[in-house]
Amino acid sequence: MSVETRVITESEYPDWLRALATGFLRPPMHSDEEVADRLAHTDVARVRGAFDDGRCVATYRSFTQQLTVVGGAAITANAVSNVTVSPTHRRRGLLSRMMTADLTEAKDRGDAVSTLIAAEYPIYGRYGFGPATWMTEWSVDVPRTGLDPRWSGPSDGGRVDLVDAEDIRKLGPELHGRLASRQPGAVTRNDRWWQVNTGEVRFAHETWTEPFYAVYRSAAGEVEGLISYQSDDKWGDAKQPLDTATVRDLLALTPAAERALWHYVCSIDWIATVKSGYRAPDDLLPSLLPDVRAARILTQADFLWLRILDVVRALEARTYATSASLVLEIRDSLGFAGGRFRLDASPEGASCVPSTESPDVTLDVRELGALYLGDASAVRLAALGLVEGAPVAVDVAERLFRTARRPWCPDVF
Repeated sequence: MSVETRVITESEYPDWLRALATGFLRPPMHSDEEVADRLAHTDVARVRGAFDDGRCVATYRSFTQQLTVVGGAAITANAVSNVTVSPTHRRRGLLSRMMTADLTEAKDRGDAVSTLIAAEYPIYGRYGFGPATWMTEWSVDVPRTGLDPRWSGPSDGGRVDLVDAEDIRKLGPELHGRLASRQPGAVTRNDRWWQVNTGEVRFAHETWTEPFYAVYRSAAGEVEGLISYQSDDKWGDAKQPLDTATVRDLLALTPAAERALWHYVCSIDWIATVKSGYRAPDDLLPSLLPDVRAARILTQADFLWLRILDVVRALEARTYATSASLVLEIRDSLGFAGGRFRLDASPEGASCVPSTESPDVTLDVRELGALYLGDASAVRLAALGLVEGAPVAVDVAERLFRTARRPWCPDVF
């Protein structure tokens, strides 16, 4: 019997969750209550599975997401998540069948792009996704930072206040919305996100440890930043506290808020190490420390991957660093976004239309995804043989697409 790939039914959802846990090497321990709760917050019409003799052996889910692009506009993205193939059914094209069907529906719906966070690097390029943002995680040796351990608050008239989870559920969505309106790479956080990540919604098979929460208020009293963090309980010889604070979330609207929150967490008694969580590679953190070397990189890797589905809508949605025109030849083996387009771009916006002119630059849709949010370098991609064009045209692409600060996606999904 051949393996069937299709949208699941509600009655198949528990088996789908079991296959999801198997694929991610997690114990398949979902209570009836948890299954019902997850199902109530899942659009089953966008959940796919592969079935072999009635048993789910591969999983796939997508949902609607808003993605902030360069210039602050938000575009609708087809967010892909929960992708697994059971170890007994690898290399049979199951992901390809589910992915192609989902991207076809996303294209028909009018979604401009598709997004995902890749557990493994080599998989998604063949479906036209390119790494559009990267992340860095630092470990900060607090005694080495050179920061004043007697710090008692910001010197700018602002203040840092401890708050509770309920306060974060009230203050967080508006703060995140303001940040997302200006941060290329930011994606939607819905009410469910805040419930799960502040412990209002908990699952029996997952251990929940309540974090500490703090907010930064400006001199005018406005909340301009928040931090949540957890601490272990570690002691060295001679009863010396050597705790590590792990930052779960840090959002800041201003450099003052960012400075104050990092200084706060690095000044807490007993904290010897601060782990930053996933930040943009050009985050201010290391340079906020008197001794930059106190921050050691733990992880640096690709993060948000992006797949262009509608070249015209995507390129017209963002702004550009300078004014110029380019004719782009886009290759797309799956047929969703290929073609030749003339881009007339400026800091105010852009016009993108199909064209019959000779191309200035030729590239795969995968590389266009990597360039789209301003992170990748067209010059570097050309040196790697992934972008074709005369050096002057590649230089124009470099100046158009690159941004002064790197894009950042604060969220795993």
